[in-house]
Amino acid sequence: MSSTISQIDEIKTDAWSGGRSPFNVEYGKLMMWFFLLSDAFTFSAFLIYYGAQRFSKMTWPDPDQVFQSIPGVVNEGYPLVFVGIMTFILIMSSVTMVLAVEAGHRKAKKEVVGWMIATIIGGLMFLSCQALEWNHLHHEGYWWGRIPEFYAGIDTVGAQQFANLFFTITGFHGFHVFTGVLINGIILGMTLGNVFEKRGSYLMVEKVGLYWHFVDLVWVFVFTFFYLV
Repeated sequence: MSSTISQIDEIKTDAWSGGRSPFNVEYGKLMMWFFLLSDAFTFSAFLIYYGAQRFSKMTWPDPDQVFQSIPGVVNEGYPLVFVGIMTFILIMSSVTMVLAVEAGHRKAKKEVVGWMIATIIGGLMFLSCQALEWNHLHHEGYWWGRIPEFYAGIDTVGAQQFANLFFTITGFHGFHVFTGVLINGIILGMTLGNVFEKRGSYLMVEKVGLYWHFVDLVWVFVFTFFYLV
């Protein structure tokens, strides 16, 4: 009887033979994935509602007309150029974040510091661009509860919904980018303080990297919904 039980235990032990078990995940990283999943539901709800409003209204602002400026340079004639620059900056910050994580795996402190600084700069540049865009649109007459005067005399419901949802959703995303910059700054400080060197692991850099990549991925959907559709 005991030999049978030991054989069963041996079979259970050897049941997984595909390398590292997919369930052998560090607790903090697993919790980060749970958080990102819940946050994805929030952004999905926002964007689904935007899509429902967009296609249920008879009139809706044309993105090529709304986003045709390069704030501080030209006011019209360059549709989607500025947001293209913003998107490029955020994508490049995701690349530098990947390089920081890779350097962390090799425990190369100087490289981690350098790539983290580059990621933070990219995040700050994106936020600055978003602030310029918001300021320009506000000057044009778009804001929560307000639209430009040239919409007077036509169906204004679509334009009002567009303005409200644009500032709400891009503001919510901008808050995530700002939070990511703060967290990256904390991780950078911990790296400079040799915290991870003493721990013998740069796993925290990877966890923050997951959040930053999520923020970048969400922007792709926000960009598609507001600037292209």
